[in-house]
Amino acid sequence: MTIAEAADRVSSWLPGHRVEILRGSIIVTPPPDGPHQGTVFEAGYEFRRAGAKEAGLKVLPGVGLWLPTGRADYAIPDLSIVEADYADALVEKNCYAPHVFRMVLEVTSSNWTDDTANKVEIYAETGIPVYLVADRKHDEVLLYADPVDGKYPNPLRYKRGEFVPVPESVGVTLDLSVDTLLDGDD
Repeated sequence: MTIAEAADRVSSWLPGHRVEILRGSIIVTPPPDGPHQGTVFEAGYEFRRAGAKEAGLKVLPGVGLWLPTGRADYAIPDLSIVEADYADALVEKNCYAPHVFRMVLEVTSSNWTDDTANKVEIYAETGIPVYLVADRKHDEVLLYADPVDGKYPNPLRYKRGEFVPVPESVGVTLDLSVDTLLDGDD
């Protein structure tokens, strides 16, 4: 059995769980809680309101990102900002090539180290221009941008009461509330 087949089997055993393959390991995340989903919804709403569609972008929760870090590697970011023609970049298993992703957002859950360590390295190696982490464990938002040689520079850190300016490379002008990103409501 291949790792991809094993991941499919795990997914069928655990409905509602998110199954990813990162660096050849199966990662299983439990179903998200309400505030987590509130963050995804509110952030997506803000991108739409800021003109994502008019800028030629799509705002997609839970879409697969094909990773070049392993033969069967893929991630499923909580929210992705992708180019409008992303469907042309389908690789397999409902995952899309990384070149159509402008930004990904992860909201930490019980396995927060995947989002704050493993995925930082993986998304940088993949060349994702902007990676935003709503780190609920440490009550801050981390902004990684512009990877060089497969590594992000140190993140910009934002605390409650502040706003995160979305980098111009994403394609919309927008400041996101840290409180909303951490709490899932406006």
